[in-house]
Amino acid sequence: MHRRLPLAVLALVVIGPAQADVTIKATASGKGLGMSGETQNVTYIKGLKMRSEATSKKSNSVTIFDVDAQKMYVLNDRKKEVDAWDMAALTQEMSKSVPTEGVQASITPNGQTKTISGQTADGYDVKIVVPATIGGPGGMPMTMLLGGVSWIAKGVPGAADYAAFYKGAAEKGWIFSDPRAAQGAPGQAKAMAQMYAEFAAIGGLPYEANMDIKVEGDGPIAAMMAKMGGVSTTTTIDSVETAPLDDALFQVPADYTLKERK
Repeated sequence: MHRRLPLAVLALVVIGPAQADVTIKATASGKGLGMSGETQNVTYIKGLKMRSEATSKKSNSVTIFDVDAQKMYVLNDRKKEVDAWDMAALTQEMSKSVPTEGVQASITPNGQTKTISGQTADGYDVKIVVPATIGGPGGMPMTMLLGGVSWIAKGVPGAADYAAFYKGAAEKGWIFSDPRAAQGAPGQAKAMAQMYAEFAAIGGLPYEANMDIKVEGDGPIAAMMAKMGGVSTTTTIDSVETAPLDDALFQVPADYTLKERK
C-alpha cells in the first residue's frame, strides 16, 4: 500500500491524433491493517509502457510495465537484480481465485466539482465489488469492497495517453500491484485494477482519489480480516508534464541480473 498505488482496466476511449509522453507526480497516503505512511510517486508513460517510482521513509521501488511484451519488471537497486514477471501467466493464475465475470464496478457522477493543482475536476462516486475465494476453486468465499470518491479532470494534458495506456492494459487483464502481494490478496489487486480501468473509460486524469477497501464474508478468515478493519487510501496528483521521455527509462539496466518469475 505504501510503495505504490499504482496505477488499471475496461471500455473504449476516444484518443486524439496528437499524443505525447507523460510524467505524473503524485502523493499517496494510506492507513489500515496496522499500517500508515506517505509515498511520493512518479509515473512515466510512453505508449503502452509505464515506469512507476515510489519513495517513502521505509523503502524505494521501481517497476516497469511493458504491456505489449506482457512483462512487469520489479527492480532491486540494492542487489542490482530485476524480477521479470510473466503477466499472462500471473493473470491466468489469479483468475482462478477472482472470477472476472463476478466483478461489479460503477463510477457515477455526483455533480460536484473541485480545483486540484490548478485543474477543475468532476466528482465521481466509486463502488467496486470483487468476489473471491481463499485457497482457489472450492475455497472459502469472500468479497472485496472498494468505494469512495474520485475527482477526475477531463481534457487536460496527458489524459489521452493515460487513458490509452490503461485501456491497452485492460485488454490484457493486467493488475498493477506487486505480483507477490497480488498473489496473496488477488481480490484487492483486481479491485484496484478495475478502478483504473473505469478511470480510463471516462477519459480523464484522476487528480485525487479517496478510497476505502474492506472485506466481507462468512468464513473464519474473512471474518478475521473484517475484524481487523479496512484500508483507506488517498492519492493526489501534484503535477503533470508532457515532455518527451528517453526510451532508456523503460528498459532494464544492462548491469542488472534478470530473474524470470511467473
